[in-house]
Amino acid sequence: MYETLDITRDARGVATLTLDRPEKHNAMSGRMIVELRQAAEALGADDAVRVVVLTGAGKTFCAGGDLGWMQAQMAADSATRFTEARKLAEALHALNLMPKPLVGRVQGNAFGGGVGMASVCDVTIGADHLKMGLTETKLGLIPATIAPYVLSRMGEAMARRVFMSARLFGAQEAVTLGLLARAVPAGDLDAAVEAEIVPYLSCAPGAVARAKALTRRLGPVIDDAVIDHTISQLVACWESEEARAGIAAFFDKRKAPWIA
Repeated sequence: MYETLDITRDARGVATLTLDRPEKHNAMSGRMIVELRQAAEALGADDAVRVVVLTGAGKTFCAGGDLGWMQAQMAADSATRFTEARKLAEALHALNLMPKPLVGRVQGNAFGGGVGMASVCDVTIGADHLKMGLTETKLGLIPATIAPYVLSRMGEAMARRVFMSARLFGAQEAVTLGLLARAVPAGDLDAAVEAEIVPYLSCAPGAVARAKALTRRLGPVIDDAVIDHTISQLVACWESEEARAGIAAFFDKRKAPWIA
């Protein structure tokens, strides 16, 4: 059914949603973005599913946006750019609002949109060797559509430490920033994720869904206006000379003009 994702279920109703492009470090292509929304909606509507675990195949959790997909936006017209940006925003929104507990199992590095994916999870456990970073500004872009979820997770003060600098940071700093609930040795990751899953299996599914919806209702506002603003900001970056120069420099394997 899916080209870029793998979904398995166990007898307890625990579904594992795996980003399945390991050869591309699970970078989010246009196809993966569409499939993520479809999967979030399908799992959310499945009464047999009690908990969803989000993870990645291979060594990397998610390297962010697929650079080929971003390069295509450079050549697209404005209407196409808005359409593609909206698909990304809606995929994240669907994961964020999924009426099932979403547990992040971050087994490897997470950059850019991968940090956003970790941020839409209700709780995220990471392997202690991983690196994370909001790396978009190196390319002349900004972490726009993921911003509401990253800011909701970290808060403004913590976000300002890493949101604009593209600096990479380790798992322990990710815990301090609030992106990860815990960082554990890779060999302990499955046990740590299981410890987050088990309590939900003793809870009423409808009450869990209502409680999650209530936290979202009372938390930072992420409504259509906020999402539309992030889309407009991403498209504005895609249409900027900085983004053209930064992405061209990446593909040409040369320094971007702003690198000292």
